[in-house]
Amino acid sequence: QRLLPVLNWLPGYRRDWLLLDVIAGLAVWAVMVPEGMAYAGIVGVPPIMGLYTLVPPLVAYALLGTSRLLVVGPDTATGLISALAVGAVAVQGTADFNTLTSTLAVLIGAFFLLFGILRMGWVAAFIPTPVMRGFIEGLVFVTIIGQVPHLLGIEGASGNFFTKLWFLLRHLSDATFAPVLTGTLSLIAMLSLRHLAPRLPAALVIAVVATILVGLFNGEAAGVDVVGNLPSGLPHLVLPDLDFAKLQDLVPGALAIVLVGYAEALGGAKAAAMQGGGDIDPNQELVAHGPANILSGLFGGFLVVGSLSKTSVAMAAGARTQLANLVAAVLCFLTLVLLTPLFRGMPHPALAAIVIAAMLHLSKPGYLRDLFARSRAEFALAAIVIAGELALGVPHGIAAGVVLALLMLIYRTSHPHGAVLGQLPNQEAYRSVSRHPEALTFPGLLIWRAGGDLFFASIGHLDEGLKAALAASRPPAKHILLDADSVDSIDTSACDALSNVIRQLQSQGITFAFARVRDSVRERMRLGGIDAIVGPTSFYERVTDGVRAWQKQAGRDPASAATGL
Repeated sequence: QRLLPVLNWLPGYRRDWLLLDVIAGLAVWAVMVPEGMAYAGIVGVPPIMGLYTLVPPLVAYALLGTSRLLVVGPDTATGLISALAVGAVAVQGTADFNTLTSTLAVLIGAFFLLFGILRMGWVAAFIPTPVMRGFIEGLVFVTIIGQVPHLLGIEGASGNFFTKLWFLLRHLSDATFAPVLTGTLSLIAMLSLRHLAPRLPAALVIAVVATILVGLFNGEAAGVDVVGNLPSGLPHLVLPDLDFAKLQDLVPGALAIVLVGYAEALGGAKAAAMQGGGDIDPNQELVAHGPANILSGLFGGFLVVGSLSKTSVAMAAGARTQLANLVAAVLCFLTLVLLTPLFRGMPHPALAAIVIAAMLHLSKPGYLRDLFARSRAEFALAAIVIAGELALGVPHGIAAGVVLALLMLIYRTSHPHGAVLGQLPNQEAYRSVSRHPEALTFPGLLIWRAGGDLFFASIGHLDEGLKAALAASRPPAKHILLDADSVDSIDTSACDALSNVIRQLQSQGITFAFARVRDSVRERMRLGGIDAIVGPTSFYERVTDGVRAWQKQAGRDPASAATGL
């Protein structure tokens, strides 16, 4: 059951779920076939490779995934990274580019599998939501500007967002009536159906109607570019290109896709679990994405990840288990064997409209507005990611965001928010006096909250904050009570530094005590000699106990010791 999570839900499968799963499978198929062909344009490969990408991942994840509802398939965000990674090695439109795209999928699968075996599911935590959201917002602009030339039937350009935009503006006059009409009407219809009939498989409807209309009005002769002949039957085994130099060039892109794709897939799996139940194992999710990508690459497809948008389609259709995805896989298989001739006249402007509508659906500008109001620093982080994607490229944008997020994490952990505490009136609660001016302090006593874990990078900040608070205390404090409730760990460097701080204070006639020290931290302090310096009786279970002990030692009346009493 651990190796094949399908065994967790299959024995308890209920007969009344079957019809719902079959209907959901039809809905997923109706979305995945046209979107697979459309997303192939993002990846930079022929539409048939989008169809080759559908079946193996659906089957592999159904057997190995821990989510009962997650749908694995082509994705816009990671697809663009794939195109950029392979485009740095081979020329788009060549057989070498297509082979390397499948090779990249195999490489991605190998990384997924390796990270899953090493139980590295925690890596997704290093992409904070503002970075991920900024990445998606930037990706919306980058993808749309790449699809607009297909929408209008004109040539595109390479380069960053601004280069492509300038090229597009200079060549708008090259657009002809028929492609523009086809693309514009397809986009309007896609957006309208999404709004008016959200349960309808809009992508399939637009693809079918556009294909019929272009055929009826001889749009191909009028300049509308169509998909052309697609091979029927099953894909042939595609051996990956094992050229070491090329693989080395693909590794950074593969790692970026694994990190971004896993974060997206895990978010989709958790969202599905909230509605459909079940437990999600992050490490097994990595393992499941391994064979899904390896098999896709070996059968001539490209990379796949868990997709929240496709999962939403399955959930809206009433899916109960991964049987819905197996039904979709069977239908996609039959499409490959029997139905590919029907797609010959599908217009590229309609496929571009499907992609653009999907990207507009991903955009959430309201999140950025809320983020600006909630945290200027995190908004700046998202804005840097977006600007990096537009100016430098998608991999550089997400890399900048992750690096900046890690730097922010290092800064925050090394700068714990220590504070002077005071007692709330008529309570045994102690709060920061800067946030609670009504909190009462005790003349001669400084209660200091550490604010976080103590380690080699944070102990210096605690030392500075403590000494600054001592200098500001009036009258000068002669006793320090350190509230260590927020300290979960302390390393040897912090122990040694804290010992030196305590000795320096004692030499100035200032005594030191601790409150609310965790057992593991207390043991570390004992081994570091702090117990011997302050005395084992200088540790208290509560801040109140430490305050009362100081009052007793100082001979003060507890009823009148606090300021204002």
